Amino acid sequence: MTLNLRHYAFLGLLAFLLALPGRMTLPPLDRDEPRYMEASEQMLLSHNFIDVRFQDKPRYLQPAGIYWLEAASTAAAEKIFGPSVLRKTWPYRIPSLLAAATIVPLTAWIGATLFGGPTGLLAAGLLMVSTLFVAESHMATIDTVLLLDILCIQAALLCAFTDRQKNRPTHLRVAIAYWFALGVGLMLKGPVVLIPGFGTPLALWLMERDRSWWSRLRPRWGWLIMLAVVVPWCVAIEVISGGDFFARAVGRNFLGKVAHGQEAHGLPPGFHLLVFGLAFWPGSLFAALAIPAVWKNRKLPQVRFLLSWILPHWLVFELIATKLPHYVLPTYPAIAILTAASLMLWPIPKTPRWAKALLDAYGVLWTIVGLAFCFAGSVALYSLEHTLSLPALIALGGALPLMLGAIIMLLKQERRQAAFCAMGAAVIMHAGLFLGVIPNLQTIRLSPRIADLFENIRPCTDSVLVSSSYSEPSLVFLAGPNTQLIGPTESAEYLHHHPQCSLALIDRKDEAEFEKALNKYGLSAVEYGRLQGINYSNGHHLNLGLFAPR
Repeated sequence: MTLNLRHYAFLGLLAFLLALPGRMTLPPLDRDEPRYMEASEQMLLSHNFIDVRFQDKPRYLQPAGIYWLEAASTAAAEKIFGPSVLRKTWPYRIPSLLAAATIVPLTAWIGATLFGGPTGLLAAGLLMVSTLFVAESHMATIDTVLLLDILCIQAALLCAFTDRQKNRPTHLRVAIAYWFALGVGLMLKGPVVLIPGFGTPLALWLMERDRSWWSRLRPRWGWLIMLAVVVPWCVAIEVISGGDFFARAVGRNFLGKVAHGQEAHGLPPGFHLLVFGLAFWPGSLFAALAIPAVWKNRKLPQVRFLLSWILPHWLVFELIATKLPHYVLPTYPAIAILTAASLMLWPIPKTPRWAKALLDAYGVLWTIVGLAFCFAGSVALYSLEHTLSLPALIALGGALPLMLGAIIMLLKQERRQAAFCAMGAAVIMHAGLFLGVIPNLQTIRLSPRIADLFENIRPCTDSVLVSSSYSEPSLVFLAGPNTQLIGPTESAEYLHHHPQCSLALIDRKDEAEFEKALNKYGLSAVEYGRLQGINYSNGHHLNLGLFAPR
């Protein structure tokens, strides 16, 4: 079976549709996403497309590429729907949505080029339903767009590698695409993109002791294309920030993550391997089962290419001190392709008894995770909201039989059929989660509820919300960039200086300190509303009142 344009278009459309559920209604899903959204909005409103800022502070973590994309998508949405979309989450998520819809068919193309059409299709499916990919494709963060860029780099490398295998010249456009994608990657995430960009050809050279194909990418002058993409902005931000950007982004953020665990994410080597079972579910078990077949076929050029893609990137991020699951996401397409090849092409090799015992134990853990996923949405909804959602129950009823079918097929050693069942279960689970569970978790949706209450009560069009007990970035995005995240005493002082148009959000435990500080200025507080819920970032239960001075 040979894949054609219709197959790739269908895959892109399918990935687009699977990434749509809940996108219009989902609140900011983690602490990073609203920072990206707010910085992109401020860039759009200020027309300063060089200096990235979150409120009045510079956001010098990575270059401006992702903020340009989110600002552009939001500007397009604003022209169609009006300025109200600036406070909506969905316009900022458009780059991730389009990237996800491109990543899936591109993975299929790479898989089909290496192992044939059916393998490419299965690889695309395994990636498309994996937990981490689904989560990232729903968020306005950098990781899905960065994954697309790295896939483009690997596709260009594959073209040169395949041309070497077939002893034919490599077209100039392949070299231009490779170096241009490296430049775009530098504009997205800085030097991180060089790990897969240079790590793959270096690993191939070490494996094969042959670097002749590297010249096919025109390295003598290609690097000038990479620099042409990134240098203009680098010069501009160097001038504007007085050198502060590179001191923070490279010195503190990039190199700091290598030596020290930042933001409480310092973990020992092996973390990414440990969380892989959850992050790549349902494909994680089939990836583990593929290891003996991959080892047996390790000398195949196609396998060498994929291992050269996976190993350098994975090892680097296992060794650095700071670890987050999405750091190894760029290796998932290659893992999906090897997994699909083991299911579609290679017979199951004989394995030692100890290896079989390990794989059986891993299969038990995989089963527990899958069953937990089936029930997680309904259980979370009932435990937090004391209610049940019809979409969540439908998802449970649809996913559970498929999950049980996957288990039965595994016991019968019918791995391919088990993979198809598990992938179907994953699709239903994710749809139920984003359509029937997350939108109904009002207890942990504090920021949208606070923003709605503030919008209904605000005394002026330019009113400012002062929050002393809840300091999530999502509140800044939803309530406005002038939102003040300060302590209760400072909140009282702010209301003293701005008594007409300001409201303070104070938790019950901080009210005494807040009122004592207000009394010093001869003021008292009037409560206009109250909300209760859980801060999902730290699990703290909050009882928040919205106050104005009197």
